[in-house]
Amino acid sequence: MSPWAALAIFAAGLAAGTINTIVGSGSLVTFPTLLALGYPPLLSNVSNNVGLVPGTVSGAFAYRRELTGQRSRVLRLGTASLLGGVAGAALLLGLPGTVFRSAVPALILVAAILMALQPRLSKILEARGDRKMHGGIGLFLGVFLTGVYGGYFGAAQGVVLIALLAIFVDDDLQRLNGTKNVLAMLVNTAAGVLFIIFSTLSWSVVGLIAAGSIVGGQVGAHIGRRLPAAVLRWVIVTVGVVVACILFAEWY
Repeated sequence: MSPWAALAIFAAGLAAGTINTIVGSGSLVTFPTLLALGYPPLLSNVSNNVGLVPGTVSGAFAYRRELTGQRSRVLRLGTASLLGGVAGAALLLGLPGTVFRSAVPALILVAAILMALQPRLSKILEARGDRKMHGGIGLFLGVFLTGVYGGYFGAAQGVVLIALLAIFVDDDLQRLNGTKNVLAMLVNTAAGVLFIIFSTLSWSVVGLIAAGSIVGGQVGAHIGRRLPAAVLRWVIVTVGVVVACILFAEWY
């Protein structure tokens, strides 16, 4: 690996760690970077996932203040994320890489639309008595399915998670962003363990992305927690729409 390639991977990891902590979708920086440098798609995907795990840990730790009082919520939803992450990673290792590909941009776009409509949807659920501190079975299933997607590919996983949390859970958006960071961390970690055991990784790529994303996790928390709820919501919506458009353009 040339010094310039190493620098590019580290910088991509830094950007991804920052973006993941604020919104989610950092893989759209690291994954294309690895492909552009000549790494095969599957190797890029699994190395990227494992490399970003330390960054998600960094982001979750940086948001620890917002996690105060969320122990039971994180334990409940974290179980769904872990199970989903394992299932998604198993699907990636066992199925062709093109499976589910067509659904990814649409899924992200739907999540962005739901986030834009979140205040209205939350009021509807609240009026029906369906908006709770833990979100109920609907949120548990949604988090599990998002974990499957996150373990399989993961781009903009955070956009989907924060949209679900904001709609189903009655809490401050910054606190929910902290929850999102923990859930994404659990998905990446669960998938990463399977990839380490059953797949081939480029450990130099993993190390460079990890180093960059750890720093990025701290930077992202510094920026993210200073955004007002309304601004954070529209940042998430904008990122989701842009990511969906990029994937539609690249894959179709």
